[in-house]
Amino acid sequence: MGNWSNYKIILYFASIVTYILLSASTNKNTLPKWGFQAHKKINRLAIFTLKGELFRFYKENIEFITEHAVDPDKRRYIIENEAPCHFIDIDYFNHIDSIPKQWDKAILKYGKDTLEKHGIVPWHILHTKYKLQKAFEEKDFEAILRYSSDIGHYIGDAHVPLHTTKNYNGQLTNQHGIHGLWESRLIELFGDKYNYFTGNSIYIENPTTFIWKAINSSFNAVDTVLNKEKEISEKIKNKYTYEQKGNLTVKTYSKEFSEEYHKSLNRMVERRLRASIIAVGSIWYTAWVDAGQPSLSNLKNKEINEYLKQISLLEKEHKNKTQLGRICEH
Repeated sequence: MGNWSNYKIILYFASIVTYILLSASTNKNTLPKWGFQAHKKINRLAIFTLKGELFRFYKENIEFITEHAVDPDKRRYIIENEAPCHFIDIDYFNHIDSIPKQWDKAILKYGKDTLEKHGIVPWHILHTKYKLQKAFEEKDFEAILRYSSDIGHYIGDAHVPLHTTKNYNGQLTNQHGIHGLWESRLIELFGDKYNYFTGNSIYIENPTTFIWKAINSSFNAVDTVLNKEKEISEKIKNKYTYEQKGNLTVKTYSKEFSEEYHKSLNRMVERRLRASIIAVGSIWYTAWVDAGQPSLSNLKNKEINEYLKQISLLEKEHKNKTQLGRICEH
């Protein structure tokens, strides 16, 4: 399914102060996603849900886990089968309960091509969780960091309502641009007021049930995301404005419109971010426990130069190639 071969309190509150400034262009090919900075924030803050030895290990590697939260997005520019790992079109299927939760059974029912066309994020999260568990068992430093970073990204995607529908950018209801509005513009304007404290991570007895519950929660919010935008569009005349972003002047949703829409969602974006953070920490913790809680004390400060070389090549490809697969999944 995946194709990639391959301080506490002070730090906590310091990390939640730095926030994102992303464009919300309505151009289909440049729409912002559950932005790079949001993915980094989710991974970074998930570390502070951990305790004991696991917390110490992740804190020692906090910069890697934070910065490499966006690697899966970069891979979408050079690996054709990466894009389906970021979404699932629940509304393609009759009902979420009709979807087999086990990958092999889902393939038997729908076929691999159909599943990859309509997204495989819940199965890919579970697949990556098992890879992370194996990395813990083998005390593979590089793999632990890599799969920890990756799974944080995919879990974040699973908590975005518009990642669970065919109408992922409002293109089917004349609401083009809603993707960037929900997951970037609102965070840009209001994210510094969110409460990111989630408490401690927990052991997840059934990761399959846990992930599908998150998917279901996201999908249940789709109608609200779309309907509230239509409602506010009828009330606010000045829906768009132009703002300077660096050297560019970009069309974006006005602050007046964004504020009304944000209020109408009743802090939905904040809730989904918080749910992402605790879910990431809990999956990391569960993978470690399921691996037998191996000691990680001898994995300090190991070099991962080969992986960093691969990432450097990936970033060059990312700058020079067009994204493969669905545009603006998150």
